[in-house]
Amino acid sequence: MPEPAAGHEMPSSERNTTTFSCASFRLRQVSENGFQLTRRPGAVDGVAGTHCATTRPAMAAAAHTLAGFTAGEGAAAHWRVLADLALLALFAGLYSVPMYALIQLRAQPTHRARIIAANNILNALFMIVSSLGVGALLAAGLTIPEVFLVVGLLNALVATYIFLLVPEYLLRFLAWILTHVIYRFRVRGEEHIPTEGAAILVCNHVSFVDAVLLMAASPRPIRFIMDHRVFKVPVLGWLFQLGKAIPIAPQREDAAAYERAFAEANAVLADGQLLCIFPEGAITHDGELAEFKGGIMKVLATHPVPVVLLALTNLWGSFFSRIERGRAMVKPFRRGLFTPVGLNAAAAVPAAQVTPALLRERVAELLQR
Repeated sequence: MPEPAAGHEMPSSERNTTTFSCASFRLRQVSENGFQLTRRPGAVDGVAGTHCATTRPAMAAAAHTLAGFTAGEGAAAHWRVLADLALLALFAGLYSVPMYALIQLRAQPTHRARIIAANNILNALFMIVSSLGVGALLAAGLTIPEVFLVVGLLNALVATYIFLLVPEYLLRFLAWILTHVIYRFRVRGEEHIPTEGAAILVCNHVSFVDAVLLMAASPRPIRFIMDHRVFKVPVLGWLFQLGKAIPIAPQREDAAAYERAFAEANAVLADGQLLCIFPEGAITHDGELAEFKGGIMKVLATHPVPVVLLALTNLWGSFFSRIERGRAMVKPFRRGLFTPVGLNAAAAVPAAQVTPALLRERVAELLQR
């Protein structure tokens, strides 16, 4: 095959099919599918025919391998593409795997197969709709990066809507960060936390993130009864409101809020959900287990459900505890990262045997484990 003259662009039929190895000329890509042959500096006339040879496309073949894709000019951009694809796959998994687990956990066994099938049909439908949408965006003149930007913005809007509709997703995500980045969280006796049916969880109150840690340990959503002053803490108060925590105030301080809290607690148990109570009534100021108040007896009087005992360990002294002269959140990471903390759970106590003194005694035993 004759070689093209210097400066001559290769015909379209020969692009991507032929490359040249030559001592006197250099092959240079000038467009997406076009190449240009130029004379090398200092080349001697008349030697091209003896030193140039037509070969099969080594460059094109190398470009279709991982090594070829990540080497040479533009390697940084190619690595960026690989990183973007890897992150897309990672976060798709972080979304879809917990979602399927949640569907299987929450769905009634008699309806589980139908719910999963309906979800798969909706997934296929939205794949078709998204394909048509991307095609429309490309037809409108958007570039590939702009299409990804539009998709990212739409995902952000959908994520915001989901977090507002089902705040458990956001709270569990924060709980995962808290238990894997800030703390090393270990749960003992998790089999005692019921996976179905109404129950009351009783736990000591050490820090402002006790509820978040309990969320991370429970396979089911938990409704918390919490001191109304906690809801005034920036960010945490908003998160607890999203989690539908129930604010309670002392009866002498706000009788209406006191009665409203018990009415909501009764509704939670009547609906077969988990209710968590911190019987001490407030976060400890000295790290010691305070006396348990009798509010739980008022709940059990109308809904005699099992009471599961929990104890959070090694949280006193952390950033979220009141170790700084009764104040919390004063010195960030005061104990560093990956501080070991734990949760010990024990078998449920039947409602007929429950007394505040007995519950305090059992929780104190759990703290010693």
